[in-house]
Amino acid sequence: MVDDESTFLGLGEAVAERGLLGSAARHELSDTLTTYAELARDLGAAGIVMLGTEPIRRAADAAAIVADARAAADVPLFVLSHVEEALLTVVGVTEGRPVTHDTLVVDVGGGSSEFCVVGPSLPARATGIRLGSATLTARYVLNDPPMPDEIAAMRSAASLAIAAAPDAHPAEIVAVGGTASNLLKVSTAPLLDATLTRDRIAEVGTFLAAEPAAEAAEHHGINPRRARVLPAGAAILDSILVRYGAAQVRVSEASAREGAILALAHEPTAWRDRLADLALGWR
Repeated sequence: MVDDESTFLGLGEAVAERGLLGSAARHELSDTLTTYAELARDLGAAGIVMLGTEPIRRAADAAAIVADARAAADVPLFVLSHVEEALLTVVGVTEGRPVTHDTLVVDVGGGSSEFCVVGPSLPARATGIRLGSATLTARYVLNDPPMPDEIAAMRSAASLAIAAAPDAHPAEIVAVGGTASNLLKVSTAPLLDATLTRDRIAEVGTFLAAEPAAEAAEHHGINPRRARVLPAGAAILDSILVRYGAAQVRVSEASAREGAILALAHEPTAWRDRLADLALGWR
């Protein structure tokens, strides 16, 4: 049985604002993880692993977050490096199968963006950039919806930051994570067309700039806290398309979570040590 659930806690936004989660946010996170652990046990999960990404990597109280989560949920919480997160994402997108063409996999998160370049003759190269939708929003946006000058500032900052993304000439770009999937949800793209072009991203930006986040969330069926930072996510993803001269990006629902499931199933004890090899495929 597969049960797919998500809760948007705004961890990236919290860390961007104050450098740590703090006791109240740690308690909320621990409660959420405990709920998920109990659900997994009820569904018969033989083993449970929890993974932490950029907000926890950067939080000043990261050690307390890990300890609180372990104490509350009785499950280990592994804090992934930028590279580990990117490699797991590739495994999730490819489902462990060999890559047939040069591919760039990107995950625009709240506190960072992960890039991984992989191909039939290319060893996986993973890079993380400290540029995310929550951090960009916290730095430049005071209004809801954001004003034109705030949007322009985010676009400029995103363009400068994305210049540090890895050099590559991918035949395909695949975007994963909440930013990409929610941009697709807000766009008017046909249901079966899981691609975002620059025009579609600009269209979403127009929608989100026309009304407060709470109203946009209700109209488009997305989380209000996600709606608040989505204009920044649009700016980042658009800059990625420009950086690589790409016409479009394919949106995949798979990500590091699915990659972790596959990696742990294949290498239960040595998955972290073998991630670079696993990203090349084994199935």
